[in-house]
Amino acid sequence: MTDKACTPSSCAPRRSATPLGDDEQELADLAKALAHPARVRILKILVERNACICGDIVEEIPLAQSTVSQHLKQLQEAGLIQGEIDGPRVCYCVDAARLKRLKVLIAGL
Repeated sequence: MTDKACTPSSCAPRRSATPLGDDEQELADLAKALAHPARVRILKILVERNACICGDIVEEIPLAQSTVSQHLKQLQEAGLIQGEIDGPRVCYCVDAARLKRLKVLIAGL
């Protein structure tokens, strides 16, 4: 049995370093926004429902309202979700174009 792991002699020669690209930074920012299981769950809920009010999200995730609000804020800052004020509540939905962009960036790995 041969070991197929990369060894120093079998690795490809190093290329000269290139600056980090905009796509790499964008993917890193989006990945950071999804780097918590609660935010992943929130995004899944919003994708399934196609719209949601914050109170409904709190009922489905075993976290305090303030914690869910913080997660929503991080997803919104990354552009993955949008919020619209509806009286005393905020209705959140997925930004479909941004989610599609995330999928393209991941596929490019």
